[in-house]
Amino acid sequence: MQRWFLALSLLLIGGIAQAAVPVWGARESSPVDIAPAQLKPGEWIWGGDHRAGPIAVVVSLTEQRAYVYRNGIPIGVSTVSTGKRGYETPTGVFNILQKSKDHRSSLYNAAPMPYMQRLTWDGVALHAGGLPGYPESHGCVHLPSEFARLLFDASNMGMTVVVSEEGRSPVDMVHPGALIPIDARTGVEGAIPPLEDGQKWRWRPELSTEGPVSILLSGGDQRIVVFRNGIEIGRSRVLIRNPELPLGTHAYLVKDGFLPGDNPLLPGTKMPNWSTIGIPGRAEDAGRLLGPETINRVVIPRDFVAAVLPLLTPGVVMLVTDARMTAQTTGGAPVQVLDSDAPESVPASGQ
Repeated sequence: MQRWFLALSLLLIGGIAQAAVPVWGARESSPVDIAPAQLKPGEWIWGGDHRAGPIAVVVSLTEQRAYVYRNGIPIGVSTVSTGKRGYETPTGVFNILQKSKDHRSSLYNAAPMPYMQRLTWDGVALHAGGLPGYPESHGCVHLPSEFARLLFDASNMGMTVVVSEEGRSPVDMVHPGALIPIDARTGVEGAIPPLEDGQKWRWRPELSTEGPVSILLSGGDQRIVVFRNGIEIGRSRVLIRNPELPLGTHAYLVKDGFLPGDNPLLPGTKMPNWSTIGIPGRAEDAGRLLGPETINRVVIPRDFVAAVLPLLTPGVVMLVTDARMTAQTTGGAPVQVLDSDAPESVPASGQ
């Protein structure tokens, strides 16, 4: 009887020890307008995930941050801690091989690895862990606990993860911007060229003919980019009126119906009903309709608007940000964005 009681006690004590999993990092998202470089160790941003389109993660060993993109636009960024000297996290392109919510290490005394997403079979993974502000892991990518949970829930088996480092990777992968720097399906560096000098816009819908649509509007670069199923199908220069006033970071979702009145971007048509998505730091805006004071600040070539308009069906997401699309400026000579000509028929190439 005593042996049975002792064995049961040891099992209970062991169970309590197993359940004692630390919580690392901030418990809530920082506001979305905070620049990634301003995040302190353990802080993160999660702007929401509507589960539409391929998802990919870019881990910058140089910055000690991880960037998450869904259907071409950013949905999250977090501070991380990667492999210390002698246990460096390998660079390259990986795919999620295994997911385990309550995983424990088979190499390091059953250390807890919550929300583990395996990158290699020899022990490298994304998971919640310590975040001292510098590389201190045994090769894994440590994430804040709540960020790790959100990423775990949003991701899928096979998700692409690119680990980059200064001197080994293209600059846009080492210092990612608002525009996804890779092909989310393959992890290969994005090969979409910027607009040429004198070119207002480009439209190539044949590159992706089906799948969810998302839009990125960058005030910093005065560009708008359209993605379909994670593939860029068009981009255009835009003019931001009163550019000294920041646009801020906002997310919008196309709902059923149309806004009242004529479409100021393309007279003779209706503007889709854009509803604001509540995101960290702007939760009070949730459900608010996109108003004319915002629409009228942005001038877009009417031919480009005419091309995009048929794709603006319920569920389309648009992210508006002051951040630049890439680490490097898109540059180029100024181009007249708006003229008095009526919209022309849209050629397949957009040239």
